[in-house]
Amino acid sequence: GQERGLRPGTQDVAGAAATAAALREALAECEAEERRQSLLRDRLLREVLATVEDVRVNTVRPALPGHLSLSFPGAEGDSLIMLLDSLGIEAATGSACHSGVNRASEVLLAMGVPEREARGTVRFTLGPETSEKDVEYLAARLPGVVRRARAAGMA
Repeated sequence: GQERGLRPGTQDVAGAAATAAALREALAECEAEERRQSLLRDRLLREVLATVEDVRVNTVRPALPGHLSLSFPGAEGDSLIMLLDSLGIEAATGSACHSGVNRASEVLLAMGVPEREARGTVRFTLGPETSEKDVEYLAARLPGVVRRARAAGMA
């Protein structure tokens, strides 16, 4: 009941200072991690554009550091992610909130992406555990995956 019941008890000044210090450190780490993921994303994009024909980049700047959305016209998104999955590469055809839904992304359609291209879209998400070797592995295998998915055609 101290201070007329408004703030009972003694304030934890040491706890507040420790929390502030932890938040400063976490923010500094977060900024460095965003830079690292952005560099990996940009490297992946450069490699894909250099090795795969007819790619539409849907990721618009400014973008989340670890996200890259690409459309591969003539390939079905489900074929792409199944082929990628067989190589141990995790990807998605749309947003996480629409996983398991087999149709073109409403967001891409609203951005003006034609439906046939939107159906051939894959979203790659990089995270804290993603390494340069992971990006190299994906970049080396993606041209073959796209070739095979395009050969299978659209549903």
